[in-house]
Amino acid sequence: MPLPADVFGYISGRIEQAAQGLWPGATVAMGPHVPSVTGYVQRLDVDDRPLFAKVSVLGASLVSVLRGTRGDWAAVRARQAAYTVTPGGLLERETIQYGILHTARLRAPRIAGYAGGALFTEPVVGPTLADLVAKEPHRTAELLTAVTDELAALDRPDVTALVTAAAIPERSVHATFARKFNGISGTTYIAQTGGSAPALTQTVTRLRKVRLTGSPGTVVFGDLKPEHAVFPDGGGRPAFLDPGMSLGPREADLGKLVSRLVLGLVASPLPGAGTAAALGGIGQFADRASQSMGGRGRAAWLRQLVVLWLMDTVNILTTYLTAPAGLPLPDTARQVIERAGAVCTMLDRTSAALESRADGPAVWRLALDNARTAAGR
Repeated sequence: MPLPADVFGYISGRIEQAAQGLWPGATVAMGPHVPSVTGYVQRLDVDDRPLFAKVSVLGASLVSVLRGTRGDWAAVRARQAAYTVTPGGLLERETIQYGILHTARLRAPRIAGYAGGALFTEPVVGPTLADLVAKEPHRTAELLTAVTDELAALDRPDVTALVTAAAIPERSVHATFARKFNGISGTTYIAQTGGSAPALTQTVTRLRKVRLTGSPGTVVFGDLKPEHAVFPDGGGRPAFLDPGMSLGPREADLGKLVSRLVLGLVASPLPGAGTAAALGGIGQFADRASQSMGGRGRAAWLRQLVVLWLMDTVNILTTYLTAPAGLPLPDTARQVIERAGAVCTMLDRTSAALESRADGPAVWRLALDNARTAAGR
């Protein structure tokens, strides 16, 4: 299997080389690697200008690459050299999508440059959605509304056409779930999660039986995590990082956002009544978002929201649990691993409710109740 030191050293060298090519004669000072289980991200300064550099290794997660699923280090290095110069790579499309965000007049990082498979962006400074929910949990519904209202700007014919030409469907919740848990390879993969495998096997089996509904013709942000919505002014309009836009059902973005917010609350519960307030805010937001739907439409929407929530939580939990030694993990990942038992119980109980064919509102209420229980609140 590739060793982290080999992979990271090689990528950091490529980033430095790309920076020197983009800014000849500039002083390039390489900074720390930013822990991630997906792409490789590193801070750097170019003539004292702070930047982030991002590289995708074969369009796959770092966990997958370091587990050896793309071959040994020699094979990965050779394939990465080819991948970097092949048109249409993941970060090439992400670069285009940042331009689309600006076209839609959304706040997003400025692109400093793209070369040699490395994407350079300027930092966006401010609290993330997760930071603000933790600080002011009673504002959760308001903050979620601010994020989703802002993303409504993507619902335009010109934006749809641009996204269709540079879509990143591989970041969707359902596509990731289907890719990870397909047949025998999925069973083998789950077995590597150790003591969590029995509960995860049951949950995945149930979710694979669910058929998603809804129109796929809406532009969705695709990688809408709480840390990807940053409030530079401490409030007001958010800025958005790491787009993974494609066409999908409207619930897709909210499913991932709810999944990651809840996972953070379970992994690191807020003091006092904070967790209950945040979960209550999530419930209030969903009520408002679905209030104009008819009874049957609202039931289907809430049910699908829960399915996407569970799929995303399974996706990221299994990634964390199978991360190889030597891969630096974000603090949230380490906290989730420590609370994996509680997360698995939540997944098991809520997926069982889906299998019972309870109606959408009942499943949604039970999902939130199970999250409160998992968080010990």
